[in-house]
Amino acid sequence: MLNNISRRTVLAQGIAATAATLVPVNVFALTDTGATNLVDKIVKDINRVIASGKPLSSMIREFEKIFRQYADVNIIARSTLGADSRRATKAQLKAYTNAFRGYVARKYGKRFKEFEGGKIEVKSVRKVKSWHEVKSTVRLKGSSPFEVRFLVSDRSGKDLFFDMVIEGISLRLSERTEIGSMLDKRKGDINALIADLKKAG
Repeated sequence: MLNNISRRTVLAQGIAATAATLVPVNVFALTDTGATNLVDKIVKDINRVIASGKPLSSMIREFEKIFRQYADVNIIARSTLGADSRRATKAQLKAYTNAFRGYVARKYGKRFKEFEGGKIEVKSVRKVKSWHEVKSTVRLKGSSPFEVRFLVSDRSGKDLFFDMVIEGISLRLSERTEIGSMLDKRKGDINALIADLKKAG
């Protein structure tokens, strides 16, 4: 049972990672339709890459492009760095964000072969404070269906997802724990973390 939950979590986080600095704008411009359309596009592009038959290295590059296009990478990366983002320089934050994007693409992109023959269905959407929550159901071969919630906002200037909640587990919070552990092992050295993230995943 634990292995099944772990598999679901890793795979579903991969969806999030490949769909992964906020500038205040009119947060009420985002609509239910806009949020749903974003998730539909993410799902369509992920399925296209999976069905392409390309080598894994090529697929990972495609997943990174999808992550860059549909995720609010800046806020996700800054959030995973946590309180340490406040002591990082502007150059370090930029380098960390770039390294984090590649790390996520490699980490989860390797698992996407397991999505072949699977299906993601958007079920509902609702407004929550200044963002929208899009609920979907993921169906994988050999696994019972499970829920994934996309959290979508337009605060960065366009509709982007800034978190995913997979059966109650937040992508940002789980990756913050992972990054925090990596940083602790490097005695808080952000530059060392960046260097290692470029090779990790």
